[in-house]
Amino acid sequence: MKISEPAALRPAEGPNRATFLELFFDLVFVFALTRISARAFEDLALEGGKTAWTAVTGGGKTLLLFLALWAVWQGTAWTTSRYDPYHIWLQVIVVIALVGSMVMGVAVPRAFTSTGLAFATAYVVVQVSRPAILLMVLRRLQYRRLKLRMLLTYTVTGVLWLVGATLPTDPRVALWALALLLEYLAHRFGWPVPGLGRSTVSRWDIHGEHLAERYQQIFLVAVGETILIAGLAYGRSPTGGARTVAFAAAVLTSVLLWRIYVQRAGQILGEAVTGAAHPATIGRSAADTHLIMIIGVVATAIGYELVNEHPTGHNQAGWVAMILGGPAVFLLGRARFEYEVFGRVSPSRWIAALVLALLMPLLKPVVPLTAAVATPLAAAIAVPLVLLGVAVADARRAWGKPPEAAAPPF
Repeated sequence: MKISEPAALRPAEGPNRATFLELFFDLVFVFALTRISARAFEDLALEGGKTAWTAVTGGGKTLLLFLALWAVWQGTAWTTSRYDPYHIWLQVIVVIALVGSMVMGVAVPRAFTSTGLAFATAYVVVQVSRPAILLMVLRRLQYRRLKLRMLLTYTVTGVLWLVGATLPTDPRVALWALALLLEYLAHRFGWPVPGLGRSTVSRWDIHGEHLAERYQQIFLVAVGETILIAGLAYGRSPTGGARTVAFAAAVLTSVLLWRIYVQRAGQILGEAVTGAAHPATIGRSAADTHLIMIIGVVATAIGYELVNEHPTGHNQAGWVAMILGGPAVFLLGRARFEYEVFGRVSPSRWIAALVLALLMPLLKPVVPLTAAVATPLAAAIAVPLVLLGVAVADARRAWGKPPEAAAPPF
């Protein structure tokens, strides 16, 4: 069955809000993020106690799984921003992505042991089915050629995913990382295929306001996951002053992450995308930026879960790096986000990130005597204080002035 282009493409003057099905898909992504956090917590709280190298490798493997989940979400978001999400075939694509993300989320904790094949199969099915379905239903040659190149790329990398799932941990990690790298490079350079050429990003038709809203929503999902994890960790044993302080710090940090995001670039991302000469260019840049910010937010959530479980003990360097490094990574991503929207960067972003980085060695105990003072709880308290400084600086800059308009440098 083929459909005409007006039915397939998102109407330029139509509604730009996310559909209920897309929001349902985001709920599944909440579950997947909690599985990512649970795996990282296990690496740091249990396995990380053995050696620092174990914590690093465990964190790298967890990041690899998160990047795969992000690729599924981002591919789906771009598809619904280019084509009509109310059309039956687009809804089929979203449902496949929804189910695949659920399977991947279930498989995350043991993806490098017993559930690797389930994780890889779900990922490949989602990534291959999307261009395959669009290739069948689109008529215009320029769109069909792009989908064909995407289908060939995902078919090749899909072999790496499936073969890797049958191998031991180290070669599995290597093949999966290679597959993700090839997919990222293909997307970055327009899905080049010998004999079929490649596409330029300036020719990608997207509904800028819809894509901006989807990135705003997924950021809120990540912030909400921070509150969810902190609440669940505190709820398991809501006693003791240290746990209460850690929980309060987590909630305050979540509020400040949201505030810093929306003031003001997060509010007018849609305006910046639609106002750019090539909306897809800023959209692709914003995709990378939101990935950086969400990695920072998820790391922050993991850090506060560690604090709630052990607020005054187990002060490993990896724990302190997670608690302080997560917000620092978010701030760096937020600085890039500000540049994408306004063409400038406020000094408070990089100054705060630098302060958090400098606090890491200060809060790392050198001798056992200092462990009672330099605890994960101290790091958790420092984070909202630093973020509060950024929020205050933002408020002072905007006080008494008209709302700043978007001025993307693209």
